[in-house]
Amino acid sequence: MSDGETALSFIETRCEVARFPASQPLRLDSGGEIRGLEVAYNTYGRLNAQRTNAVLVCHALSGDQYAASRHPASGKAGWWDKMVGPGLPLDTDRYFVIATNVLSGCSGTTGPASIDPATGEPYGLTFPVITVADMVRAQKLLLDALGIEQLFAVVGGSMGGMQALQWAADYPERMFSVVCIAAAARHSAQNIAFHEVGRQAIMADPDWRGGDYLRQNVRPEKGLAVARMAAHITYLSEQALQRKFGRELQRDGLSWGFDADFQVESYLRHQGAAFVDRFDANSYLYITRALDYFDLAAAYGGHLANAFQRARDVRFCVFSFTSDWLYPTPESRQIVRALNAAGARASFVEIDSDKGHDAFFLDEPVLHDALTGFLTSAGHARGLS
Repeated sequence: MSDGETALSFIETRCEVARFPASQPLRLDSGGEIRGLEVAYNTYGRLNAQRTNAVLVCHALSGDQYAASRHPASGKAGWWDKMVGPGLPLDTDRYFVIATNVLSGCSGTTGPASIDPATGEPYGLTFPVITVADMVRAQKLLLDALGIEQLFAVVGGSMGGMQALQWAADYPERMFSVVCIAAAARHSAQNIAFHEVGRQAIMADPDWRGGDYLRQNVRPEKGLAVARMAAHITYLSEQALQRKFGRELQRDGLSWGFDADFQVESYLRHQGAAFVDRFDANSYLYITRALDYFDLAAAYGGHLANAFQRARDVRFCVFSFTSDWLYPTPESRQIVRALNAAGARASFVEIDSDKGHDAFFLDEPVLHDALTGFLTSAGHARGLS
């Protein structure tokens, strides 16, 4: 390796879009269907001859398939490049890592910004409302097309963790292990409330145009930016905000107006402005609604343990962070109790961190080491070299 090269350049990466014919529609929980489904995905590493080393990485609300490769639009490094790569917990010298863009996303997978083949126009609000289970069904179609009958692991944080749990409930025979990080088995009233604030901000933007903004060549940038600002607060902790910004001012003295006097204000405005450059407003509406609808126990008589009855042979590892108030530790413990009640193999790690919900994106050595240990142990049990 030369001085100017990075480990990232040594990951064997493929960027693809799987296209499914209209004769193979995706059936949805709402009773609707999507014809001509497209699923955008990246792969890292190589699939072994036995096809036993595949790991599906599921992303959070604003994520995409660029887990360990630079985003072509923003130029930024992959959102999980601290965890996916040679010698990292999701070791691409050992595992074949698959990262997809979720159904209703805006990075290549079919969503409200996609062209409806029936009309030749963007779907907009004619796109059917989807669920986390629908996202998983789209991923299953992709794996079927790739000829992968069983995953070594399904791994995800936040919304990705919810997808991992949904996989375990719906298709336990298709996986050997599951890693759920900073997630919950259902959305709380507080989670739904924050999402509703964001959705209302988008829909109140005059450029939203009833969801038809793409056809009218405008974008509800202000509303989407405010939605992102509100959500971003929930991803951090009070300690992290205080440590990073406190009450520090942007300049000497107060402006005696409504400019961004405080550094934390400027930070949030920057987060909002950067988000609108890479995300679709209607996708935000659909994905947040899917999260709000998520309640894994609902289809099992309200008993979460029943959701995992068929997953007794699957190995689980559940992670939480002490300062995560979006999906706090008691919600992770509820998942572990349900797994125990179902007779599944479950490990639980609560990580002491003041970084809030987004800690799993950041440099957290305990997460790094514990995830490596879990996957290594599962790999030995699976017979991976």
